[in-house]
Amino acid sequence: MNTHKNARLTYLRRLEMVQAITERGASAPDAAASHGVSAVTARKWLARYLADGAAGLLDKSSRLEKSPRAIERHVALAIVELRRKLYLQARIASYMGVSRATVSRVLRRAGLSRLSDLRPDEPVQRYERDNPGELLHIDIKKLGRFDKVGHRISGDRTQRARNVGWDFVFVAVDDHSRLAFTRVYPDETKLSAQAFLRAAVGYFASMGVTIERVLTDNGMSFRSGLFAEVCLELGIGQKFTRAYRPQTNGNAERFIQSALREWAYGDAYANSGQRRAALPQWNHFYNWHRSHHGINRVAPVSRLSMSRKNLLTLHN
Repeated sequence: MNTHKNARLTYLRRLEMVQAITERGASAPDAAASHGVSAVTARKWLARYLADGAAGLLDKSSRLEKSPRAIERHVALAIVELRRKLYLQARIASYMGVSRATVSRVLRRAGLSRLSDLRPDEPVQRYERDNPGELLHIDIKKLGRFDKVGHRISGDRTQRARNVGWDFVFVAVDDHSRLAFTRVYPDETKLSAQAFLRAAVGYFASMGVTIERVLTDNGMSFRSGLFAEVCLELGIGQKFTRAYRPQTNGNAERFIQSALREWAYGDAYANSGQRRAALPQWNHFYNWHRSHHGINRVAPVSRLSMSRKNLLTLHN
């Protein structure tokens, strides 16, 4: 029972009122007056008490017992079963003798509005290369530049920076170790892509890792002849993700999520230049100090096939 704060009659007060009428012979108007309600209200609760006993004095739902527009349960179940047999909505409506809107409403509630909802989920396929450098995931994240604290920090969307431009964050993540390399470029052209690949290969070489293959999406910069020539020059094989399957490049996608949360939106930068300058420091923290759940909660650098002495030298 959920009695509102201004209610004159709680369950116990209703019971007292009807008992005053039935057991002590009080009239309905007198009992009503002593409880601060009208005689009509007293007779209403008396009628419920006589029909259903004390249980009749409990609050009832205000919902109608039967709605003329409500669909029967067996009809709703039949609609869902027909949908599972790949029937189109129009055909279901005609077959069941109901409107298309009714069919649409039932299927929406059942989560079967689209035929694709009937397809079984693709099994999650997880893999990991055996050694560092066997596969390097490369991706790009586009971030808007700004010249003042953004609305994510201030909460004031009227003060958003406009027409400032974009930063393109190129990321490269080693499949085995999750070691990452990042750089920010003013565009995502083939020139920036090939420059980033050269820089990434140089960085990983400094960490004792030789890159054998790279995996990218199907963007124009990665599909360009220039990028292919650089891969050939560096002796690197090139692979592309499946169309409309960003999860194929999952390591880079996951790294970008962490970078956005902990670096890009993790502090109140005065401008995008300040944000850009903070990236190398966060990238160092990610590689050397941040535990990674995908590799048993160790830092990526710990999975490199280098001696501890060499690693300490690089870190210093």
